[in-house]
Amino acid sequence: MFQSMTTITLTTIAVTFLIVLWATHHNPLNTLFRFLSALRHDRLLLFHVLAALAVLLLNKLELKLEQVLHWPLDFTPYVYRLEGAFIPFIQHSFESPLVTAVLTFFYIIVFTSLLVSSLFVYFQQRDCHALYTLLYAIMLNYFIAIPFFLFVPVYETWVYHPDVEFLIPHIYPSFEQEYRAMSGLDNCFPSLHTSMSVTLALIAVRSKSRLFGQIVSVCAGIIVFSIFYLGIHWFLDAVAGTLLALISVKLARHLTLTSVGSHIKAFWVHDKPPSRL
Repeated sequence: MFQSMTTITLTTIAVTFLIVLWATHHNPLNTLFRFLSALRHDRLLLFHVLAALAVLLLNKLELKLEQVLHWPLDFTPYVYRLEGAFIPFIQHSFESPLVTAVLTFFYIIVFTSLLVSSLFVYFQQRDCHALYTLLYAIMLNYFIAIPFFLFVPVYETWVYHPDVEFLIPHIYPSFEQEYRAMSGLDNCFPSLHTSMSVTLALIAVRSKSRLFGQIVSVCAGIIVFSIFYLGIHWFLDAVAGTLLALISVKLARHLTLTSVGSHIKAFWVHDKPPSRL
């Protein structure tokens, strides 16, 4: 599954469908078609989905801005002196080919699958509050994180720490060529894998589905552990990512109630969502 971006994409789609099926007991394809139909009828939902996608593209823009700015500061030595041998201890204590394979799977495949499946699960269960909270939280996570990526650069642990190895290439040899373009080596602080995983869990545990909350919480915990084990993030990155998630979800819930509260009350009272903003 890690031989090319094509197989990774197909595997991610398959895992997304499995999560939706498990959490909702509905046909994922039917849910997908209904979601696409809702985007045609509900302009408010379409606007929020497109806005979230546009914010995700800001990560690409940030990488280009880095090349232009040539920001001279590097905060990695300070983090290194603060943390010492924590990450090597985690990696060397648990390292095995099986653990590396499983955690690479969660880091690359499950992380994206959870993000996409959350939209479909909340849509299928008509949990509009969770749906809009998720969309706002995605945007807030990236809006807040990107200035840190630009002006507080911290390199991944394997780049700087002599006792840490980058383990993903053991499972996915083409990672640096095919996947690296999505994130910079010095975009560690805060950890978006942590912030988004915790964000998904915080929203899921308060959603209409207790089962989905349990699924997301377990997967989020594994993903956060994977960032240490695989040699990517520092512990401080995860702390900052957790704080970012807490702030983003709190603000997202407030925005949901104040911006689309009346829309939520009318959302899918009948078979079709409302067609007006």
